[in-house]
Amino acid sequence: MPEAEENLILVSSHIDTVSTTEGAGDCSSCVGVMLELARGVAQWAHGFKSGVLFLFNTGEEEGLDGAHSFITQHHWRNSVCFAIDLEAMGISGKSTLFQGTDHWALESFAAVAKYPSAQIASQDIFHSGAIKSATDFQIYQEVAGLPGLDFAYTDTTSVYHTKNDKMKLLKPGSLQHIGDNMLAFLLHSAASPNFLKNAQQQKQENTEQNKAVFFDILGMYMVVYSQRLATMFHNSIILQSLLIWGTSLLMGGRSGLVSFGISCLGTILMLIFSICLPVVVAFILPHICPFPVPYIANPWLIIGLFGSPALLGAFIGQHIGFILLKRHLRCVYAITKPGLTHNTREYVIDLEAERWIFKSGFVQWLIVLILGTYFKVGSSYIALIWLVSPAFAYGFLEATLSPVRLPKQLKVVTLVLGMAAPVVSSAGLAVRMADVIVGSVVRVDRNPGGLPDWLGNVIVAVAIAIVICFMFVYLLSYIHISGDKRSLGLLLCIFFGLSLALVSSGIVPAFTEDVARSVNVVHVVDATGIDDGNREPLSYISLFSNTPGKLTKELVDLGDEEFFCGRNMTTDFVTFTMKYGCWSYKDSSTGWSKSEVPTLRVESDSVTDGARQTVISVDTKSSTRWSLGINKQEIDDFTVQVDSEKLVLLGDKTEVDGWHTIQFAGGKNSPTKFQLTLYWSNSATETSRREAKEGTHVPLLVKLRTDVNRVTPQVTNVLEKLPRWSTPFGKSTSPYTLAFLTGLRVNI
Repeated sequence: MPEAEENLILVSSHIDTVSTTEGAGDCSSCVGVMLELARGVAQWAHGFKSGVLFLFNTGEEEGLDGAHSFITQHHWRNSVCFAIDLEAMGISGKSTLFQGTDHWALESFAAVAKYPSAQIASQDIFHSGAIKSATDFQIYQEVAGLPGLDFAYTDTTSVYHTKNDKMKLLKPGSLQHIGDNMLAFLLHSAASPNFLKNAQQQKQENTEQNKAVFFDILGMYMVVYSQRLATMFHNSIILQSLLIWGTSLLMGGRSGLVSFGISCLGTILMLIFSICLPVVVAFILPHICPFPVPYIANPWLIIGLFGSPALLGAFIGQHIGFILLKRHLRCVYAITKPGLTHNTREYVIDLEAERWIFKSGFVQWLIVLILGTYFKVGSSYIALIWLVSPAFAYGFLEATLSPVRLPKQLKVVTLVLGMAAPVVSSAGLAVRMADVIVGSVVRVDRNPGGLPDWLGNVIVAVAIAIVICFMFVYLLSYIHISGDKRSLGLLLCIFFGLSLALVSSGIVPAFTEDVARSVNVVHVVDATGIDDGNREPLSYISLFSNTPGKLTKELVDLGDEEFFCGRNMTTDFVTFTMKYGCWSYKDSSTGWSKSEVPTLRVESDSVTDGARQTVISVDTKSSTRWSLGINKQEIDDFTVQVDSEKLVLLGDKTEVDGWHTIQFAGGKNSPTKFQLTLYWSNSATETSRREAKEGTHVPLLVKLRTDVNRVTPQVTNVLEKLPRWSTPFGKSTSPYTLAFLTGLRVNI
């Protein structure tokens, strides 16, 4: 139909991958699914109101270039009214909908998806900046203002951008899952006039009124409702909860208020102790294990290493509150129930304290719900379920309207009924998030050696502790008077000790061939010091890892390669700085030539009306992939041009740590000679001027790294000797295996 040609649903993924991997998951799997979807859509394309456009783009790994080029330059860009992006952060599991812009689009997907997997909590985490990454969907949404959906595999994230992103580990069921869901959705949305109308309206208005809360239940059913409805519902529950609590405390008088305060104190102590114990373990692990993060290949170990001490700490903290609560209740019952025998009174006090500890969980989740609603966090629905379901079960089975009646022991059925809905709705999410966090620890250090070895462990430990505190707050209240306190403590200690023994002894390896540690080998040719009189570039083989920990184990297999390591082995790769690594000068003078060393030459340096302007010619020689850093403490603005065409215009220059960085990745016929024009700041730092004048440590004005995708003989030798559980980690900011460094000082 003619209207279908003018209104397109874009299905996009990228065909490129990083140089260190086969890219089976990221994102050949997506491309394979799209090809099959194209075949399926072609067979069923009858009565479509919207066309379906499949975009196989490239340049995603180098900065989302393909998506940006299409949506800003292609003649079909104005016809696209809805965007779907397929991505991968792992290589297995369900392809989860982790970003969705509009209520109507999410409802359309929920209505037809065979096996929906969707979680707004992933969107919240992604938007928070905790995950330092982006997908093509960001371009479609921010640059073109398109509504859409973003999908990604999230299991086994430790293989992301490593050699283990390979066909052997790719599960066909994962491809079938997203294929079934997407084919049903595309056939439905392309044929729906309402979908087309909503997409066109949203593209034109580009408002945020259609935001929605979405999540799946056991992968069988998907819940979608508007953010506006969620806010109204949450506010209603919050007001009702505050009213009930206020009335209850008013009826309980001063003793009830004190009991409430002590039970809340117990919750605070539970959180403190639950975090402290596993954090102590996190600090200890780097000192007793071969690797600071010894659980990457076997994530189940975190249950024993961090889960056991976190649960034990939660119980200890809560039990302290329980003891303090009992002391208070003894004073209250001595006055209000003087006729009770000692044994009866103690038993009744235990029951009353147990109830207060159980009810403290309501307060905990109520606070989370208030904060989540105030900051408009979509995943606040989790707090709502954990508050309402146990509260309803308690009110229906346990609560009494008369404070005169003596308390009874909490019923087990109250716990079962109250916990069923919360556990079903969030247990899978907790496991998935733990897997993502553990997998991300492999590449947590963006500046290798810049973070302490224990930091990754602390992140995992704190996350586990918080989940345990909030999910076990109701269950733990049943244990204080059960007589199983010692058994629980002993069991947790045994489980922890066994896990610690397994990782410290190396019986369970930290890394395997299929789940490997990132270790990059780069042949570096550093010509930065040539301007200081050193006419020969410094060359060496560098070794560094984005995974926490030193390279001690790797060096065992590289003993004859003459590597020496330390934090004085700093290398500035422009896009990041290697703050801990290893260098070897052995046979480093071969495999490259001086003709490949990039040059920065000052063509002119003039001052007009007090404004200084410097023109620098940049020659990257044979390299068509390079990174250029501009010192923003000295330079106000700059331009980059090739011949008469300006690639970078004046204005809108950001900075990170005082530098603006340009990354360039071209093809075989890309230019290698550029002209950089610098416009100096009138308020350039006095320190730099003084250092330049005195000839002391002069900072760089411009720094350049060029990459050559070639493995030199010595790098080949090192790569062959590295343990099989080592793998290069690739990204757009990472250098190739041969990198040339150069720069210009401020005192040019």
